[in-house]
Amino acid sequence: MVRRILFATLAVAPIAIGLHYLADLPPTLEFVISALALIPLAWLIGEATEHAAEHTGPGIGGFLNATFGNAPELIIALIAVNQGLTEVVRGSLTGSVVSNLLLVLGASLVAGGRGQLDRFSSFLAFGLLGFATLMFLIPAIPSWEGDPDRDSLAALSVPVSIVLLVVYVGVTWFSLRRHRTRHIASGEEISGWSFRAALLALALATVTTAIVAEILVGSLEVFSEKAGLSEFFVAAVIVAIVGNAAEHGGAVVVAFRGKIALAGEIALSSAAQVAVFLIPAVALISWLIDPLALSFRPVEIAALGGSLLFTTAVLFNGHTSRLRGVLLLLGYVVVVIAFFLAGER
Repeated sequence: MVRRILFATLAVAPIAIGLHYLADLPPTLEFVISALALIPLAWLIGEATEHAAEHTGPGIGGFLNATFGNAPELIIALIAVNQGLTEVVRGSLTGSVVSNLLLVLGASLVAGGRGQLDRFSSFLAFGLLGFATLMFLIPAIPSWEGDPDRDSLAALSVPVSIVLLVVYVGVTWFSLRRHRTRHIASGEEISGWSFRAALLALALATVTTAIVAEILVGSLEVFSEKAGLSEFFVAAVIVAIVGNAAEHGGAVVVAFRGKIALAGEIALSSAAQVAVFLIPAVALISWLIDPLALSFRPVEIAALGGSLLFTTAVLFNGHTSRLRGVLLLLGYVVVVIAFFLAGER
């Protein structure tokens, strides 16, 4: 019954797109409709990822979900770069990492309960996040005084981005080979959608999600003004959650079905991919539009480092439970409060 309802509500996405281009709706109404449209799209990405994982194993399945799920964030970031909204770009990207670590993973553990994560894969993601946070300090610390968008900081962000991308490619190649070997050795029986059908569903859902997310972000400014929220808070919390809608829904759905390992891979792979791939990719691509400096604020660096240390401590032994999920969610509440109090730069 629930599946039929979700399949039926997929029609909300084309309706939202059609109304955006054909009707003159109030921005707040567009925001609500677009947000509702993202729910079944997130479910579809989670459904397709679960079927793809039947062919690849949870490790590669999590990587696929992170890759497809982060596409809207890349599009949102580049649109914001083109509009000169540098604080929105940086805030949405750091907020994305934090929301994956605390909100998505926490909600998944609450939905799934007791289980076991792949400790090697988890600590590999933690290591990537720690390395990325340290690298971000190179352009961030000088930006705490003077103009955070000055050319020298944008230039300093280029070698940092290149190093992160090289590390990402090397670690991803090693990790995917490891997961593929382990999955083949397990001899699991494959059922459900074909791999090609799952990839097609992922691609179509991701493209549609990107369009809907763009419409939603376009209405966020009016929404934030009426809500009395700072531009940074809207970017770091609301835009980050919107851009992560695929991972949010996908991870919680598969966790609820008892696939804790896959849910953990989705959340941690997405967080690591944003930090080590998406952020440097946006910084490099921005040179074709308007150079972006990775001038993260102290509150952003503190949120990244603090969230990483807290998540590592909670999941150090690889065991999951609803209580640990609640702890992660409470950690996210603390970060949201910090972002709210931080205000504008």
